[in-house]
Amino acid sequence: MPVLGQTGLNVSSLCFGTLAVSPLQGCNNIIEGSAVLRYGLEQGINFLDTAEIYANYEIIRRAMLGLNHHVVIATKCYAYSQEQMQASLERARQELDRDVIEIFLLHEQESMHTVRGHREALEYLLEAKQKGIVKAVGLSTHAVAGVRAGAALAEIDVIHPILNQAGLGIIDGTLPEMDDAVQLAHQMGKGIYAMKALGGGHLSRDPVQALNYARQVPGVSAVAVGMSSRLEVDINLRIFSGLEVPAQWLDRLQKERRILHAADWCEGCGQCQDKCPQGALRLEQERIRVDQAKCVLCGYCGAVCPHFCLKIIRQG
Repeated sequence: MPVLGQTGLNVSSLCFGTLAVSPLQGCNNIIEGSAVLRYGLEQGINFLDTAEIYANYEIIRRAMLGLNHHVVIATKCYAYSQEQMQASLERARQELDRDVIEIFLLHEQESMHTVRGHREALEYLLEAKQKGIVKAVGLSTHAVAGVRAGAALAEIDVIHPILNQAGLGIIDGTLPEMDDAVQLAHQMGKGIYAMKALGGGHLSRDPVQALNYARQVPGVSAVAVGMSSRLEVDINLRIFSGLEVPAQWLDRLQKERRILHAADWCEGCGQCQDKCPQGALRLEQERIRVDQAKCVLCGYCGAVCPHFCLKIIRQG
């Protein structure tokens, strides 16, 4: 297993992205969600990514019960004050039933400016690291400037950037610029694990090519991939092991395309539009409309909808 930067943490190159087993992507069944996650862990995955906003700590806790190997957990939150970060860290420790959270990230940092705005929260994480409650501190980002900010800060151990062969979801630059920023961060000793290698499902017609692209970028130790079924776990494990994926498995996967659906009872408040970093949502005639070509299925819009209008559903 590769070591994640200079953290000393050995992680599986396939990281289980647990957004796919969270209410943000329509998983409201704790038993089913934990069963899929448990299956992945039993196959040897030892690294998982979550976030406070995913509201799935209980699913993760259940999945790890009685497991015979240790799991490295990375979580993240939007806290910007000491008090908020203290509450978020304690919530993660209690709900996950873990004394130590291996990796804690500042969620969705766009630039050095936003990192400075979260400085108080970062300082609290650094204190928690000194106490041994957290092992590594970092940030997640959809921005080239966010990666570069993390690379420039000595106190940042881990960066979790959006990275895929089409450049989907990058909010401030091109794919070559993102690749260069990731490689710079690697040279600065940062641990890198990538997200959205399948572009929110837009690149799933050839998952082998898409996942191998993210894996081969210099400095990337692991790739977080959302998985909501045993089939997806099996396919991704074979890809990451360099094994051929049976054609019938891929055919089944193609029939499970997911999209963001806006329900008829939308009242047009616009909160989701303001939250979407991809510009995939727009108000028309007091209803929200989804540009599926831009949507990367992050599910963050659903977290701010006061009427639960937005859900990720399977199509086909």
